Amino acid sequence: MNPYETINDILVNLFNEIWKLEEDAIITEEFKDITNNDMHIIEAIGLSGENTMSAVAKKIGITAGTLTTAVNGLVNKKYVTRQRSEQDRRVIFLKLTDRGVRAYDHHRDYHRKMTEEVIEKLDEAEIPILIKTLNGLSEFFRGYSGQMK
Repeated sequence: MNPYETINDILVNLFNEIWKLEEDAIITEEFKDITNNDMHIIEAIGLSGENTMSAVAKKIGITAGTLTTAVNGLVNKKYVTRQRSEQDRRVIFLKLTDRGVRAYDHHRDYHRKMTEEVIEKLDEAEIPILIKTLNGLSEFFRGYSGQMK
């Protein structure tokens, strides 16, 4: 294979593997009632208790309506609570419940282990090269995403 084909093959397989492996790793017996997408919404809500519906939707790149549907499920499953702002009743804050915090911590730990595993395989000189490469890939996706709108 030439370098183009090799990189393309690695990227395609890597994205598919990450999505499947992450799903297998984070959707455990304790969290079997949620999806990988739900887990990423929990991650976007975070621990501050100060994220609004619109801020979370923007952070993960979905519509407010799509987030509302997902949050309804997470509220029903006791991962998330909603609270209206006292200053502006149109603003809704999302907060993780204790169960939601456990899911958040579990997901964060998976990402920490994944990152540590990659870093352990590199010497100090290779880390900046990987960061530069991943930043370039990230810029491509952000730019491509902007072109689709």
